[in-house]
Amino acid sequence: MKEVDVLVVGAGIHGAGVAQAAAAAGYTVLVLEKNAVGSGTSSKSSKLIHGGLRYLESFQFSLVRKSLKERSILARIAPELVKLQAFYIPVYKNTKRRPWQIRLGLTIYAFLGGLHKKNFFKLMNKNELANTDGLNEKNLQKVYRYYDGQTNDKKLTEAVIASAQQLGAKLSSPVAIKTIRRNEQGSIIEYCDGTEEKTIQAKVVVNATGPWVKEFNELVTPPVHSLDVDLVQGTHIIIDASPPSGIYYLEASDQRAVFVMPYEVDGQLRTMVGTTEKLFKGKADEVKESKEEVQYLLEVYKSYFVKTKEIKILQQFVGLRVLPKNDSRMFSRPRDTVLHWAAPNLLTLYGGKLTAYRSTASLAIKKIQQVLGRRQRIAYTEQLMLSNKKITTDR
Repeated sequence: MKEVDVLVVGAGIHGAGVAQAAAAAGYTVLVLEKNAVGSGTSSKSSKLIHGGLRYLESFQFSLVRKSLKERSILARIAPELVKLQAFYIPVYKNTKRRPWQIRLGLTIYAFLGGLHKKNFFKLMNKNELANTDGLNEKNLQKVYRYYDGQTNDKKLTEAVIASAQQLGAKLSSPVAIKTIRRNEQGSIIEYCDGTEEKTIQAKVVVNATGPWVKEFNELVTPPVHSLDVDLVQGTHIIIDASPPSGIYYLEASDQRAVFVMPYEVDGQLRTMVGTTEKLFKGKADEVKESKEEVQYLLEVYKSYFVKTKEIKILQQFVGLRVLPKNDSRMFSRPRDTVLHWAAPNLLTLYGGKLTAYRSTASLAIKKIQQVLGRRQRIAYTEQLMLSNKKITTDR
């Protein structure tokens, strides 16, 4: 029977990040993915590499600071994939968040980002407002501009997996895991790779399956403990409208944040609008966007870009977030990743942000080192350049 130090289940951005960090730290690594790399939630996000300006309202300052630091690192190591874009925040007479609150938030955001020039914001003047992509001017009071990052989430995930492979990590995809049996050495995993049945002994298993996290843990024997979480679906639509010159950070009627941004479809830039937050019940594979969510996004877009008459939806997609279960609004719940030992050698990742995947992986490696000890380090992930590279599947 083959043996591996770290078995990562799930090749989304967090699984990719853990695989890269584990391989860089000198461990032998195998990644098992049931579909394709980045095919789940990691290809259905808002495509943003950002600190999370709106998280300041729920006082998640450490998450914002960490994410802004990671944004800076990713812009440096993945210049083809992560680029700073202009973000616009319009303030109207009836907007709940007043200009002083926006200024305060952007000031704190710049401070947490290190007060570099790229973190500064400005109040746009009247001449600049003439070029705001047909934004509704009725009762428009101010427009603030700042900069944050945008990416192609699937390509970024593929780049991280490719980097992990260059460090020696192996990838098998698509596979179907049959059983996970815990033993004194870790876990024995039986899985089907194509038509071939395989078995592997893993010293540590990392459950990075995202919204499938509890479903995976249910395969483990003896049974393990899972944290109580909610699955929250977020829908995006891509419409046949000229792409905006930047990314618009809009306040919906229920005070949620909705983004309008350029998005490439079949080689052409169009407009993407998202996202929603709706509690989901059921199996993760069964999630689908609702008519209500699509209509909600259309209404937000139409209220800000009133000159648009007929809107044709080119695509729509939905992803699932994992959030801690509590009685607070989904908008204000913590968004940082929770790392939990479901069993002595089974580390489970709950939730997390695309932007902070690398720092999350670093925390996971610290926990793994407590179990396996240190190995001869090969590289540091903050120094590994990421670019579009071909992924190979190991059989």
